[in-house]
Amino acid sequence: MQTYGMRWVTLNNVLEAKIALTQIGSDPGGIAHMAGKAIGRAIKLEQVPLRVAHILKQEMLSVGGDAAVHREVITNNVVATDVMLLGTTRQLEKLVPKILVQPFGLKKIGHDLTLLLKTLETAQNRSLNCRGLELKLGERTLIMGILNVTPDSFSDGGRYLNLEKAIDHAERMVNEGVDILDIGAESTRPGHEEVSQEEEWRRLEPLLKALLERVTVPVSIDTYKAKVAARALEAGAHIINDIWGLQKDPDMARVVGEYKAPVIVMHNQAGTTYHHLMGDMMNFLRQSIELAEEQGLSGDQIIVDPGIGFGKTTEQNLEVMARLAEFKTLGHPILLGTSRKSMIGKTLNLAVDERLEGTLATSVLGVVSGVDIIRVHDVQANSRAVQMAESIVRGQRGAHYGGA
Repeated sequence: MQTYGMRWVTLNNVLEAKIALTQIGSDPGGIAHMAGKAIGRAIKLEQVPLRVAHILKQEMLSVGGDAAVHREVITNNVVATDVMLLGTTRQLEKLVPKILVQPFGLKKIGHDLTLLLKTLETAQNRSLNCRGLELKLGERTLIMGILNVTPDSFSDGGRYLNLEKAIDHAERMVNEGVDILDIGAESTRPGHEEVSQEEEWRRLEPLLKALLERVTVPVSIDTYKAKVAARALEAGAHIINDIWGLQKDPDMARVVGEYKAPVIVMHNQAGTTYHHLMGDMMNFLRQSIELAEEQGLSGDQIIVDPGIGFGKTTEQNLEVMARLAEFKTLGHPILLGTSRKSMIGKTLNLAVDERLEGTLATSVLGVVSGVDIIRVHDVQANSRAVQMAESIVRGQRGAHYGGA
């Protein structure tokens, strides 16, 4: 019996759809019209006023899609509801002009939806200026190497307190292909004791100045203290990595803006209670992005980090890992830091020094999810795993012989 080779084809964006349709031999005009119909999207909005929800539901139905709302919307027994827009990229694109002319804040939703749909397509190659040193984004996943000059970090505390050992380790990571060095001088493991900004800078200064003379890759400083960041940037550091997303020290955003330094804003919170895990995280990161933008930073200069291991249970960390691609919603580069963390140890019941394989698995998942930078202790092993994963997923599906 003839089956006609029926099978499911994986298409994640409009570019992949266009390639697949081209290989069928479709007319170019038809391809432009049909490609967006191949990509299904679910777009969530939270706490939408009732009248706005009614309009979104009506307009989505009018373009052939749908909108999921609270069951009491039909009876007007709620004042607000979460809304899930359900449709193809093409249907969502047709929705935009319909709501841009509507009142009640729908014009803003239309603009935001336009930007989001653009963000979800294949990212173009970009160049990130790290205060004079360039990083290419989009071509491949970059590797950030961790170097802690602390006595109490959870993984390598005390190992690189000696300046020469720290320099040797940094140079080894550079030789292994690291793209960025990230120096930390205060442990941020659970239960850590804070150190003064004077002590943090005392640990950082000699290593930072030595590395700036010896290495050619950007040097990032892992700190949430504005005065430490200012001293480091004045000395020539290239990036600031703030585990509190510019929200702990009220002067941090001003400092990174003054020096025009790229900044990594990480999600963090005290405790592990959330209303909506991903929604709350996105809102926190949006606040961090706004703080950076108010100081003149924009686009790729602001890098978001979901903060695996910070303010989350193991189960919450695993859910975030399963939904990494959703952080593309924010429209900024994504950094993933899972190296040797307790999520891996608790999942596999392994000690800190036995978590390499688990780390590699999360790094590969990061590549598949489209993250831009992976922060690790073991540079060579992660670099090889990432390179292999990229050989599989970086090219567009169907771009080679046989295709879709």
